[in-house]
Amino acid sequence: MSNNIRIVLVNTTHPGNIGAVARAMKNMKLTELHLVAPKFFPHEDAVARSSGATDLLDNAVVHEALADALADCQLVVGTSARGRHIPWPLVNPRELAGIVQTAPDSTRVAIVFGREDRGLTNDELQLCHQHVHIPANPDFCSLNVAAAVQVICYELRMAALYAEQAQADQPQWGTPWDIELADHGELERMFAHLEETLVEIAFLDPDNPRQLMPRLRRLLLRAVPDKVEVNVLRGILKAVQKRIDS
Repeated sequence: MSNNIRIVLVNTTHPGNIGAVARAMKNMKLTELHLVAPKFFPHEDAVARSSGATDLLDNAVVHEALADALADCQLVVGTSARGRHIPWPLVNPRELAGIVQTAPDSTRVAIVFGREDRGLTNDELQLCHQHVHIPANPDFCSLNVAAAVQVICYELRMAALYAEQAQADQPQWGTPWDIELADHGELERMFAHLEETLVEIAFLDPDNPRQLMPRLRRLLLRAVPDKVEVNVLRGILKAVQKRIDS
């Protein structure tokens, strides 16, 4: 799974933090680093703080938008340091490692880290299947982004080592899955289609949407649907639209 785990940094301000993240990743045998609109990159401070993990910096993929960094991933996890207005499935790093370890081998996983000063926005967190929270000291919860990456990468590494040692074969749903999981781009197109249909049938008022779409998003992401399930849902939406037109 280590080759399918992607660390995504959003709007990183200090280039040294990018280098420190690359160092943390390489220590735990992770190699895929994606950057969303970093303020300064490439940068000499990133190279200096990487302590030799320059191959990760050289191969880092830079995106303008978070959605682009997630488009081909099937499991997206956002790091969150605080509770949110709408509760979302929440795990600690060890629980996350267990989920990742038992997912189908082909699953592409993205773990998203936010800005140094304020983390991820609510809209960004709603792109994620679930959130991960590091249970730090509640009186001093001030983890540097590289330290947070190190904690989570360590748990992922330990879970992989334990699974290898035990030769474990425990699929996520208790049995090998027959269909590849839907990737993020497919899910986002489904959500856009769903919102469009709900507006057409007057179930969703675009002028007063309340929290309908975030709650539907949470419901469907919690299920981690596969490609066929997403196609079935979109087929239902097309049938509804066709009936409206007729």
